[in-house]
Amino acid sequence: MEFMISIAAACATTSIIFAPPAHAAVARSYKTATPIIQGQDFPDPGLIRTDNGWHAFATTSRVKGKDIHVQMASSPDFKQWTYHSGQDPLTNLPSWVDAANPQVWAPEVSRLDDGSFIMYYTAALKSNPRLHCVSFATSKDVNGPYVDSTTQPWTCDVRTGGTIDPSGYKDADGTRWVVYKIDGNALGHGGACMNSVHPIVSTPIMLQQVSAADGHTKIGEPIKLLTNGPHDGPVVEAPVLTKLGSKYVLFFSSNCFATPLYDSSYAIATDIKGPYTKYGPLFVTGDLGLTAPGGLSIATNGNHAIWHGDYKGSRAAYTALLALDGNRVTVSNVS
Repeated sequence: MEFMISIAAACATTSIIFAPPAHAAVARSYKTATPIIQGQDFPDPGLIRTDNGWHAFATTSRVKGKDIHVQMASSPDFKQWTYHSGQDPLTNLPSWVDAANPQVWAPEVSRLDDGSFIMYYTAALKSNPRLHCVSFATSKDVNGPYVDSTTQPWTCDVRTGGTIDPSGYKDADGTRWVVYKIDGNALGHGGACMNSVHPIVSTPIMLQQVSAADGHTKIGEPIKLLTNGPHDGPVVEAPVLTKLGSKYVLFFSSNCFATPLYDSSYAIATDIKGPYTKYGPLFVTGDLGLTAPGGLSIATNGNHAIWHGDYKGSRAAYTALLALDGNRVTVSNVS
């Protein structure tokens, strides 16, 4: 595993097609979304389905006076959710993580072919805590405990701002991939999310093929799928890849999470490596009664989605069913 991957190492880059936002293309069958788990703060949720139901994991939080690295919730039917208060499936972090303020963000769990689980996550770098890096941990049980045996980040180029928001994907042909964001705005020139003052720094979303067996051994060089353009503000981030029908759909967020401009958007391709055409956004402030919706995750090659939005001072989680009609995403309530 390389600790440093230069920006030149992302040389296997496909072309990117930019299209203006097509918000009117989104179709919704209902008007108001209701948060799950009673509006509990549950940002950047990741989603996986197993034989015994649905499992969601979320960014670090302080629960009952205790710092929890990874939050957990579960549901047998995707309707009634139980928040596992105080439980932490990732209690021990590797030595390269800043122990004083680890900032474990955006965990995503995938199931490997042998039935075990791999959790991809982001954490602050001990040698430079303002930057964040991507790592992984494994477990025999979806609920953990997850063990990270790394001695250095799975991917982290400090020269380009570090890396965040990893998410795993298994294609129908058996190949495995991880998408993540190069955190260029960490080196930005100020303003919202440190990157709304020109010149705007690129925050590309990358695709890395990995071993089908272990989910983390890299195969080839990362491929740039898309980056922030004029309609995206300071960042694109929180990528998650799935397939709806015959098309690859890359969901992501754009603009700054700390503002009402934050959104959930998507891009579509017929090949996993692209080119991807940006559509959406899928959700913006005002849609379904949401404020600053983002961090969407969707079941691999399925239609069940989860994301967060501001709710009474916290970032609560919401769910819906998604489908693709041509290049239009349709959104249905969970009933």
